[in-house]
This record gives sequence, structure tokens and C-alpha cells, in this order.
Amino acid sequence: MPYPKTTGRATGSRPLELAPAAPLQPFRDPKAAVDRLVELFERNTRWLRDAFARLLDGSLGEVRVRAFYPQIRLVTDSHTRVDSRLSYGFVSGPGVHATTVTRPDLFRRYLTEQISLLIRNHDVPVLIGDSEVPIPLHFAFWDGTHVEGAAALRIDRPLADIFDLPDLKLMDDAIANGTYEAPDGVLPLAPFTAPRIDYSLHRLQHYSATAAEHFQNFIVFTNYQFYVDEFCRMASELLADGDSGYESFVAPGNLITRAGETGRGLALPDGKLPQMPAYHLTRADQSGITLVNIGVGPSNAKTITDHVAVLRPHAWLMLGHCAGLRNSQRLGDYVLAHGYVRDDHVLDHDLPVWVPIPPLAEVQVALEHAVADVTGLDGYDLKQVMRTGTVASIDNRNWELWNQSALVQRFSQSRAIALDMESATIAANGFRFRVPYGTLLCVSDKPLHGELKLPGMATDFYKRQVAQHLEIGIRAMEALRAMPRERLHSRKLRSFTETAFQ
Repeated sequence: MPYPKTTGRATGSRPLELAPAAPLQPFRDPKAAVDRLVELFERNTRWLRDAFARLLDGSLGEVRVRAFYPQIRLVTDSHTRVDSRLSYGFVSGPGVHATTVTRPDLFRRYLTEQISLLIRNHDVPVLIGDSEVPIPLHFAFWDGTHVEGAAALRIDRPLADIFDLPDLKLMDDAIANGTYEAPDGVLPLAPFTAPRIDYSLHRLQHYSATAAEHFQNFIVFTNYQFYVDEFCRMASELLADGDSGYESFVAPGNLITRAGETGRGLALPDGKLPQMPAYHLTRADQSGITLVNIGVGPSNAKTITDHVAVLRPHAWLMLGHCAGLRNSQRLGDYVLAHGYVRDDHVLDHDLPVWVPIPPLAEVQVALEHAVADVTGLDGYDLKQVMRTGTVASIDNRNWELWNQSALVQRFSQSRAIALDMESATIAANGFRFRVPYGTLLCVSDKPLHGELKLPGMATDFYKRQVAQHLEIGIRAMEALRAMPRERLHSRKLRSFTETAFQ
């Protein structure tokens, strides 16, 4: 990746112990290329972990230790013409394109596909070898590897004097945001650098209490525990169905229930849950469904999607509750978002509010068909229970306390039909990170019209409506799963100079 050879920390008088060098080698076999990436990453991270163990037992000596991320590099001198229907899998022009790679074991399927497309579309080999970006010590430890706190207390010198530490300058989202400028002319091949991915992999574990390997390629975000309870019930039924294709259910704490074990009930946490717990209904090829309870607010919505995006999911949806803004709506009606008023503010720095967030036809059609299938309504009759239009997302949960005449005018001018706090954020981050997105909300109250939920009414409503709403979301995801991936990833998400990797 086009980054400086070191992180800018001087080695001083300390001798530098480098992991064995791995010069660039050409590969035309995608599987062999990924095997080489796995070999290099495991060797180089082991080098750092072994050095850290020597530091703890006092045998390291006065040295500085460094190992580098592996990289994928593509060099082409041709303006190759490719199928104009494609949204990824090719570089935008001749030049040198590269990306650093982390956890190739976790991303094996993804990397194999992306490299296959590069080789096929450009008819040149990819080059695999060391990059010039050091691996921070912290990122040499991941799921299943940890440092004993008591042992770490024995370290009597700053780690920064010995190892490379995480450098925030290498972790921004300039590539995804379309603001990246290559200082040495090497263009990015992927939307995220290895350090940025490593950072998110660690944060995912923290926020969701499940390892990144359990996340599936179809993600549902919700803002109520009721949806989690129903997802667990549905998962139990699907695992008991030998024809469903689902293999296991993973709950926070990496608690796994495999198909055939549901007679004893699902393994679920009985202690304190993390901030945004994730539950995974898995399939062998990661085409299952992950549900994340993000809680309330655009900040949570941005936080989790910032990190889930590095896993390159095939689609994500928001299923939650909203305030209906039209008098003709009834409690329990559905809202299929075609546009968004972005008053959430959390993405203003990364994605200006003047950038439109377009509806994606593939996702919209899947959601509409799923509503029709589950409700038994179709065509004009579907309008009885579902309305399409603009959803406004705001960052003030107590918006009802604002001046109502100003609010009514604003919502009317925007043609908004519903209001929530998360949907625009999730859609906008999907747009920003090239992850197909969609929103289907359920009207749970109508504050502008005096219809507020009373405690008993709310409980009744949730029990009655959540099951149907979640079933619609699951059916929509299964329809998207059946779609060829090159069709699902819309060209609407491509910028002028897009990375080859999806």
C-alpha cells in the first residue's frame, strides 16, 4: 500500500530485527496467491508474538522488532475494457494498484474472489509479497490470542521503543470517502487498508462480544430487544429444520448451538450483554444472517457500521420502529424508505449532506416482495399496510418537545412519512462503504397526531408485530442471497475512480 516504509519512529541506536523478507512474486492462480498471503501473515505476526514473549522472559535484548503486512499488487499498462454491467473487479486505468492485507485466513473466500476477477479482467498476474507498512504489535494478537495482564506488568520499558504501535494516520477512511491522494502514485486496490481493518476487527469483538469469523454476509440491524428474542425463536426453528441450510447459532460470548442441538434450547448469555450484541444464524459459506441490536441513536448506528463494513457484507438492512408522520398511517404499518432526510449529523464530516442516498432497486424489490408474501397482500392492496417514501433520521430523541409548527413545516416540505434515529445513518454508511442497504420500518406511534404508546399497549403491539416484521426481513435477505452477487452490488455505489475490490 502507498505508505511510508516506517511509521516515523526512529530506531535510534537499537539494532533492528526484521522478519525474513518476502519479495514480490507473481501469481495467476488465485488460491495459490491467497495461500501465500496466509503464509506471510502468519509468519510475520508469529515473529512479533515470539519477540514479545522474549521481552516478557527477559531474553529479547536491546533491539527494535519489526514485521510487515503482506500486500497484493497489480501492475497494468492497459485501459482494459470490461463488461460495463460490472460494479467491481477491475481497476479504473493503467498504473500500479496495491493494498495491504490482514487476516487472510478470515477473508480467504473474499480475497480469492477479488483476485480471480482481477486476473480474469486484466489478464496479468497479481504480485504477492511484503509491503512497507509495519504490523503494530497489538494487531499481531487476535481471537484466541491474548496477553496475560500480570505478565505485561513486568515490562519495564516503553513498548514504542521496541515495536511498532497502531498509527492513526494509517487508519482513516480517505479511500472509502473518495478523498485519498496517492503520494507516490500507487493507487489503492481495496477500500480499506490492513491497519484500518485490524482496528475494526478488534472493535467488533468489543462491541458485539462475538468473533469476526461468526459474522455473516447478510446483516440486520435493529433497535429493540424484542427483535432479538424473535430472532432466537426463529433460529431455533430453522436449525431444527434439516433442509434450511443453516448450521449453527452464535450468541454473544461466542456461545454456539449447532443444528440438531436445539432440543436443549439455544446457548444464550446469562450475564451482562455488550453495548451492541450480535447474534449469528450461520451457513457454511457465510451466507447466513447476522442480527445486531444497536440500541438507540445515530452514534451507535455509525459506530457499528464503520466496523462491520470491513467484513465486506453483501447487504445490510435496518428493521426497527419509527414514528408515523401521516394521519393516514396506522400503528403496525410498514415504511419502505426510498429516501432520507439526514438530520443525524454523525456523518457530515465523511459524507456531506448534499450527497443523495439513492434507493437500490434490488434491495427495494426484495423488501416489497417479502412484505407481499408475508402479509398476503399484493399490488394496490399492499398500500393498505405499507407506504414508500422519505424517512427522516434525527439525533434528538425528544424531538417531540421542539416547536411543533416548525417541525410540521419541515417534514411536510421534505415529504417525510416517518421519523427515526438510525435509518439514514445506516443507509448513508452503506452508500459510503459500497454495501447494499435498505430500510423497512414499522410505525409504533404517531406523536404528531397524539397517538403515543402507553406501556401496556406497547408491549402488546411489540408481541404482535415484531414476528411478522422480522420474518419479512429474513425473507428479503434470503431473496438477496439467491441473487448473483454481481447483480446485487449496484453500479450506483461506484465513484469516478473506484477501487477494484468490492
